[in-house]
Amino acid sequence: MKRWLLAAAMLPLFATAQSTNPQFTVNGKVGNLNAPAKAYLIYKFGANQVVDSADIVNGAFSIKGETMEPNMAQLAIDHKGLGIQKLSDDKSVDILAFFIYNNSINITTDKDSVKNAVPDDALNNESKQLKTQLSQLEDDAKKLNEEYRSASLEKQNSLEFKNSLQARAVVLQARQKTILKNFITSHTNSFLSLIALSMLGNHAADIAEIDNLYSLLSPQITALETARSLKLSIEASKATAIGSIAPDFTQNDATGKPVSLSSFKGKYVLVDFWASWCGPCRAENPNVVKVYNKYKSKKFTILGVSLDKPDAKNNWLAAIKNDGLTWTQVSDLKFWDNEVARLYHISSIPANFLLDPTGKIIARDLRGADLEKKLSEVL
Repeated sequence: MKRWLLAAAMLPLFATAQSTNPQFTVNGKVGNLNAPAKAYLIYKFGANQVVDSADIVNGAFSIKGETMEPNMAQLAIDHKGLGIQKLSDDKSVDILAFFIYNNSINITTDKDSVKNAVPDDALNNESKQLKTQLSQLEDDAKKLNEEYRSASLEKQNSLEFKNSLQARAVVLQARQKTILKNFITSHTNSFLSLIALSMLGNHAADIAEIDNLYSLLSPQITALETARSLKLSIEASKATAIGSIAPDFTQNDATGKPVSLSSFKGKYVLVDFWASWCGPCRAENPNVVKVYNKYKSKKFTILGVSLDKPDAKNNWLAAIKNDGLTWTQVSDLKFWDNEVARLYHISSIPANFLLDPTGKIIARDLRGADLEKKLSEVL
């Protein structure tokens, strides 16, 4: 969400619009600002991006508009009257992200900056509460990343050190899941629960649990288009849920030879999604090499699926060689449009699926010591 907001804020061109049927009103009071200062509200109406504006008089302004359902908006204060296109080049832009919906939203601050203002409505208060709960986890994750970056190169390459960090990252993910699930169950009539549910779905979650949490949401929430899209995604994800037969596919290896997943039946197979450009994937590869060498004689193999870019076949082949990936590798070199990745609903890498000899998915997204632990159980 944060990346989307920043990107939207910096777009060079905007579609401007004035609402003829206003459904929401943003009333602002930002210190004692006056001309040439101007307020811009950036938000989406369906598939369209809308930019509306208002003059600021004695710090006050009001902007009305319409939206199909709650969505994230940005309020940008143009202190110098530069205009929205020039404002997008201002790295110190004064901007506040918040939710808009069919309501009156008051944003008041006694400072001449909106950046740290807090809207006074229920949805944005819920957003603030959830963000506060998750902020400590973000701080802990940053510390974990900094610990890795500040380590010596020798230590960074240590499998023991990387597995230790991975184990601690798993603990952070578990804490995040708990926070998100608790929020959903206690806010079944909140639009924010849809966002929390989407965040849960980004982890190696039990799709049945996700579906159950969705069923707790109120009819007012599930009637929204965002909810219907999420439901479709949940249903689609059931095809690659634990306990399902993995969808078969065929893709070419590095020599152009077609390789099908079904040809590996009779073995335990780890379908491993990665790419040469993916730092976390490359960091995890020593673990994967270790378990492959340990269990390859026990009816276990790996099928790598690379999300490398169309012009990066040489990078893909070099990474295979440098990382010692001696198992079968396939790719259509379509980046995130890789057909197998789309079939398996891959939204982040590294990602993997462990299949039993019948082709049934028995685990997914196993990393570090967890991968070896699971293989030791089934083998």
